[in-house]
Amino acid sequence: MGDNIPQPGIYPLREAQRLAESLELDLVEISAKVDPPVCKIIDYQKYVYQQKKKAKEMKSNASKVVIKEIRFGPNTDEHDFQFKLKHAINFLQEGSKVKAYVFFRGRSILFSEQGEKLLLRFALELEEYGKAEQMPKLEGKRMIMMIAPVKKK
Repeated sequence: MGDNIPQPGIYPLREAQRLAESLELDLVEISAKVDPPVCKIIDYQKYVYQQKKKAKEMKSNASKVVIKEIRFGPNTDEHDFQFKLKHAINFLQEGSKVKAYVFFRGRSILFSEQGEKLLLRFALELEEYGKAEQMPKLEGKRMIMMIAPVKKK
């Protein structure tokens, strides 16, 4: 029941409605799945407001997954690789996921095993900061690999 009810208990529906009317409040069903259903005598507008507030708070506390992308070519040289590796380390330390991909243009798709080696080396270098969620896979003209940050203890 509500806050100003003489004693909580099981009431017939008519009596509960009459009690709510006498207090100028609403009879609100809280849980319908139990037998008998749980109801409270409260102000319905206030109840709706509190539910919305609670839902908003839960949503703000939920963690949002951020995905950062790093793009390679099949013939990326060592300096560029190291430069992108440093960026990936920073992204993983922030808690973001990293989507590394090799983009093949034109006939460069012939070097797909070279792109796979590049991504596997990238994942190996990032081993202490993140773990690969999937092995490199070719999707159209891109070979993609996702790396998730390692949880800190």
